[in-house]
Formats: sequence, C-alpha cells, structure tokens
Amino acid sequence: MADDLPHLHERALEATGRVVAGIGDDQWDADSPCDVQTVVELLKHVVTGNLWAGELMAGKTIDEVGDRLDGDVLGDDPKAAYSESARVAAAAFTSAGAMERPVAVSYGPVPGEVYARHRFFDVLVHGWDLAKGTGQDTTLDPELVQASRAAIEPDLEAFRGAGALGAPLAVADDADPQTRFLAQLGREA
Repeated sequence: MADDLPHLHERALEATGRVVAGIGDDQWDADSPCDVQTVVELLKHVVTGNLWAGELMAGKTIDEVGDRLDGDVLGDDPKAAYSESARVAAAAFTSAGAMERPVAVSYGPVPGEVYARHRFFDVLVHGWDLAKGTGQDTTLDPELVQASRAAIEPDLEAFRGAGALGAPLAVADDADPQTRFLAQLGREA
C-alpha cells in the first residue's frame, strides 16, 4: 500500500474537494454527523489537518509550528482555503522519500507512511461527514473505501480508545462494503 498511498490520499483530497465545492452558502452552520460539529467547524478541522501535514512532513516539530495554525484557517473563502490546504497536503506526501521520512506527530515519531495512512483516512471519512451534513451524495469510491479500511485497521482500536471513533454499529449481513466500513467507525450510513 505504501507505493499507492500518496496517490490514494490525493484522490481522497479530490473527492472531499468536490463535496466542499458543493456546500451551499446557507449550510456552513448545519450539523455534521461528526461529534456534533457544524459543517464549518469540521471543514476547519480538515483544513488544519492538511496544513499540519505540510509542516510536519517538511520536518518541523509540533513545538516549531506552535500555535500558528490555531484560529481561523478558513478566512473569507472556506472553499479556497480547502483547495490550498489540499494542494499542500498532497505535495507533502508525494515528495521524494515522504513515506520513509520520520514525522514528529503528537503520538510519537512515526514513518511518513503511518501519518499518510491516518491523513488519508481522516480526509476520506470527513468528506463523507461533510456530504452527509450538507445533503450531498455520500457514495464513496469503493477502491478508496477498501484502501482506507486497510489503512486504518492496524490502528482502529487505538483511535477508538482515544475517543476519535464511536463504538462499532451492527449492520445487516448483506450490507455493502461502505456501510460496513462506516459502521466499523460508529457512523450510520
């Protein structure tokens, strides 16, 4: 997966970008299915995460970045802010040696591949959250669902233990892979 990971992450950024482009001006304060955040709060989380990826993959530490990415990262044009942050994140993970590079994230230094798996998962799932919260098509690319599931499974219980994911939900035996994946994350399709 490491060889495909930067490309998969970039495809997730693009898919989420299409959802962000479809958010109506009257939908920013709508609820998202993610921890009762509003759409604009969730988008801020995604944009901030993308910008952090650029900083950390460039070799900076959390202390070196400090509080520079706190506050309003969306400005007057949240859609443009997302597009720019997606460009930054995609470039960070496609740079030479990115998957092997040690990254000083909050959960310890990890190889870039581990951080990329987590960012890929975060971007894809929050794209679904944004689509659901704004009444858009919530169908995810089946290849991205399968890859994201494989990417997060090694760390699923750690994420759940940290409170980042809800308890898994029961699904019908004939549920499709996307419904199963979302249920595994505590999300109801």
